[in-house]
Amino acid sequence: MLVEDIMKTEVITLNPTATIEEALLLLQKNKIRHLPIVDDEKQVIGIVSDRDVRDASPSTFLKDADSSELNNEIQTIMSHPVITIHPMDFVEEIAAIFYDKEIACLPVVSNNRLVGIITEKDMLYTLIQLTGTHVQSSLIEVKVPHRPGILPEVAAIFGKRKTNIVSVLIYPYQSDPDYKILVFRIQTLNPMPVIQDLREAGYQLLWPNNIAEPRR
Repeated sequence: MLVEDIMKTEVITLNPTATIEEALLLLQKNKIRHLPIVDDEKQVIGIVSDRDVRDASPSTFLKDADSSELNNEIQTIMSHPVITIHPMDFVEEIAAIFYDKEIACLPVVSNNRLVGIITEKDMLYTLIQLTGTHVQSSLIEVKVPHRPGILPEVAAIFGKRKTNIVSVLIYPYQSDPDYKILVFRIQTLNPMPVIQDLREAGYQLLWPNNIAEPRR
């Protein structure tokens, strides 16, 4: 999935000479948390968050607070330089930027011009879509040897039952490099037939656990 598939293209921005008060009003009116600061050519030169604006605003608990600080230009509190991404970047890769840099918003830039924005909330929603948790489904975890061809082998068992696979995740098995865990979300309310097929094929299920169902 590409950044252009999930980015918001209607981005509210400010120029660097706008006041902190203008930023505060925009954030409150539009219920957003970040404002890219752009020049006349829509090049990103900074970014401010709702926290930056709150920290620069007079305290609401002080009667005689000096509100003149709100007249300061937004460029006096903006963060810069700004980490940006491209519309053709992969979503999975920019997730690492959010984590490593501990940031909550990334402007999207093409040809040095702002074309969109992605937030932590956008990333979380995308993760929900990629993992299939937004679809009514059943989850199955299978421990398998880490070798070529193992995924289609296991998936073939679902195919025999004509079971629709919503998503597949693969991750390491603890610290053992010889094994992987395949996590399938399947679109069925009764996963027991395919679970039994997996057990009969000799695969170890971590979820549901590998205890055989009692015979009735």
